[in-house]
Amino acid sequence: MAENTAADRTPGRGNLPPLELYVPEPRYRPGDVVDYSHLPVPPAGQLARPDENCPASETWPMTTDMIRVLDDDDRAVGPWNPGLDAETLRRMLRTMALTRAFDDRMYRGQRQGKTSFYMKCTGEEAISVACAMALASDDMVFPSYRQQGILISRGYPLRDMVNQIYSNRADPLKGRQLPIMYSAKDYGFFSISGNLATQFPQAVGWAMASAIKGDTRIATAFIGEGSSAEGDFHAAMTFAAVYNAPVVLHVVNNQWAISSFSGFAGAERTTFAARATGYGIAGLRVDGNDALAVYAAMEWAANRARANQGPTLIEHFTYRAEGHSTSDDPSAYRSAQEREEWPLGDPVMRLKNHLIAAGEWSEEQQEAMDRELVELVKVATKEAEKNGVLGHGLHHPFHTMFEDVFEELPWHLEEQAAQAIRERETKWPEWKGDGA
Repeated sequence: MAENTAADRTPGRGNLPPLELYVPEPRYRPGDVVDYSHLPVPPAGQLARPDENCPASETWPMTTDMIRVLDDDDRAVGPWNPGLDAETLRRMLRTMALTRAFDDRMYRGQRQGKTSFYMKCTGEEAISVACAMALASDDMVFPSYRQQGILISRGYPLRDMVNQIYSNRADPLKGRQLPIMYSAKDYGFFSISGNLATQFPQAVGWAMASAIKGDTRIATAFIGEGSSAEGDFHAAMTFAAVYNAPVVLHVVNNQWAISSFSGFAGAERTTFAARATGYGIAGLRVDGNDALAVYAAMEWAANRARANQGPTLIEHFTYRAEGHSTSDDPSAYRSAQEREEWPLGDPVMRLKNHLIAAGEWSEEQQEAMDRELVELVKVATKEAEKNGVLGHGLHHPFHTMFEDVFEELPWHLEEQAAQAIRERETKWPEWKGDGA
């Protein structure tokens, strides 16, 4: 008996065309000429600023537009201008520049073999720094791995950041986290997770607990646009909407998730901020390279959460200027012209030019500050290197790998620890007596 063919098993379709699967493809690949004329970049200052207590629906038109404050003449314009004084703006600029200087030195350290891994936030400094400055110092932050500017803004010691990156004997996390995955409870900075998007439901849960206790602190969380395709994003949005959690959720749309462009997370259909509409919560879309716009949006959303008006989803439209990490080569999958042609410019340069245009700064002051910050980072790095770098054998005592889970270490773990230390001393006798 003859076997049925696929055509025999398929019911008649008449004149219907065959189904086709669509696979997103980025506009530009290596070697392509880049033209961003298809990107709508609205003029600065044109969007109205609704009352912080407004119905969420009043914000939904803003999810497909863009909040911008700094115009083409480097002036702060429009109702979203936060009206920050010059001293605050200089402090913001300094922190952004310090974050960049820290990134540059840590990147070189990785290339010199002092650490195994690093991730820069070049081009995204305004997002972390401006958000941190708009929050209260005790608000809880659930970061992703490009928010080092928040720790720096809150005064966390640079030396301890380097110690963590080098996983040395002074690493506050005792070598238990991948480099750059900081955790600082005293600074309201939750542990960074390599499992992406986990921080969204964690932040919502923390915010719900804060509300249950009648506290005044809010929570905020950050993910990249690629991570917004994870189920955790939608679980967090549901809980935030249902329970009116005092939380601000950020999607940092830097166009690329490792080597996958934003279309794989849904960017071709609509904006990421527009997802707020489907959940019935407030949403804002912000020029992520405009520090004043970022500050204004964060301040608005934080005030709204504090007034029991519920959560806000903010999309920061920006560009990842460097590779995803030191393990990544972006020239393999995107045009080198993308960074040069990016229409929203560089966040550090834009804030610097705004201060210069306002008569509150100069190129000479910027150059002097940059030199000072390079030296500041150098000193912190040299101090940290005294505690060891990758491969130098200066680590926390070996026994600590068994600690900090149980209040009192069970007998069987004590036996395992003793056995592991004996084997280590046998294999590497030169390390005997190093505080194992």
